[in-house]
Amino acid sequence: MNTIFRKSVLGIAGLAFTGGVFAGPVAAHAAEPVNSTKPVAVSVQGAQSHIDLNDEQTANAKAIIAATKKAGLPERAAVISIATSLQESKLENLGHLGDANDHDSLGLFQQRPSSGWGTPEQITNPEYATLAFEKGLKQVDGWETMPLTEAAQTVQVSAYPDAYAQWEQQATDIVHQHWNS
Repeated sequence: MNTIFRKSVLGIAGLAFTGGVFAGPVAAHAAEPVNSTKPVAVSVQGAQSHIDLNDEQTANAKAIIAATKKAGLPERAAVISIATSLQESKLENLGHLGDANDHDSLGLFQQRPSSGWGTPEQITNPEYATLAFEKGLKQVDGWETMPLTEAAQTVQVSAYPDAYAQWEQQATDIVHQHWNS
């Protein structure tokens, strides 16, 4: 592996770790609600992916929506949260995957206990994990109107920062289908 490439990879890994350490620590409960009666329309970017959801994935999407409502956040927060979970876990509440696991990442958002997101039990609880993600989201200035992938990446600090965009249409459709149910 050439030196420039190796340094780039190590630099990205260091940024991801640092971002997880500083963005990850969160409280178990969301703070004050945001007053918004209408979702902010933000245009979908790039080619879109879609998966058919099974009952478990649909239940997890509904749990994300319920936690978003509990936090007093608008539909846009649920769209960003669901798109993030679609990218991170395909809306599956993943436990420890052994050698296939990325470090100690767990749950719907692939949050890491070692980065301060919570205990394994907490971050595999869909409500807790969503509130933790959305607490990080609320700390991003202008998240309501920025591109979804930028908002998600600022919280998640992924090695693939543009990957979240591909799930925006499906996440929007899921939220519109279940927000009022």
